[in-house]
Amino acid sequence: MIENNFILASEWIKNSNLTTLFSGAGISVESGIPPFRGKNGIWEKYDTKYLDIEFFKKYPKESWKTIKEIFYDFTLSVNPNRAHYFFSRLQNSNMLDTIITQNIDNLHQKSGSFNVIELHGTTVKTICISCGIKYDFRESLLNNLPPVCENCGGYLKPDFVFFGEPLPENSFSEAIKLSKQSELQIIIGTSGEVFPASKIPFISKDSGSKIIEINPERSNYTENISNIFLRGNATDICLELEKLIFGSASNYEKK
Repeated sequence: MIENNFILASEWIKNSNLTTLFSGAGISVESGIPPFRGKNGIWEKYDTKYLDIEFFKKYPKESWKTIKEIFYDFTLSVNPNRAHYFFSRLQNSNMLDTIITQNIDNLHQKSGSFNVIELHGTTVKTICISCGIKYDFRESLLNNLPPVCENCGGYLKPDFVFFGEPLPENSFSEAIKLSKQSELQIIIGTSGEVFPASKIPFISKDSGSKIIEINPERSNYTENISNIFLRGNATDICLELEKLIFGSASNYEKK
């Protein structure tokens, strides 16, 4: 494993025929979104039961009060950071094929990215737990908690994975397929602790992919599969890579 070789990492990115990105909470922390786990994480402040599917079914109003605080009172106004825009720029320059994200915050899409596989779902959709119809999230849904389905009157829940629910099968299968095809996979902002999503980079590595990891600290990936480890915050690392790959950094604050 090679540490902090930005020149080699940038060459791999420029020359790869198929690159995928595997992103986690660490890329969004620098936009102001707290991680779920670890120091200052969401689960230090809130009880995980509010995002347990069985608790939600029994006490939807109580769950929605906490969901509103965690996911909607603040995060709707959060903007992408330089790291998100860097990967959007790579995609639009045909140097990144697909983004596989564990995040539900929609920041990759806000930055202009496409081909985003959301392993854990998204906050920008809601789904009826009775009939399965999906709705675009709108703030008026929060006026009367819990929001109900216009079709059948069932309760709506955010269209992301709760404790006790499986990952969306189609998204997970597509992520595995693309990871197997990847010549290069970039890991950013995840320590590899959330199963089963965490096994995707291992699948990519086992299929012959090179691995570039971007994280502030060593992780389960660093010790086992990473070829290049770029240690540091997501925005700092992506700024250096952007300058090497494109010759200059974009002024993303104006976007």
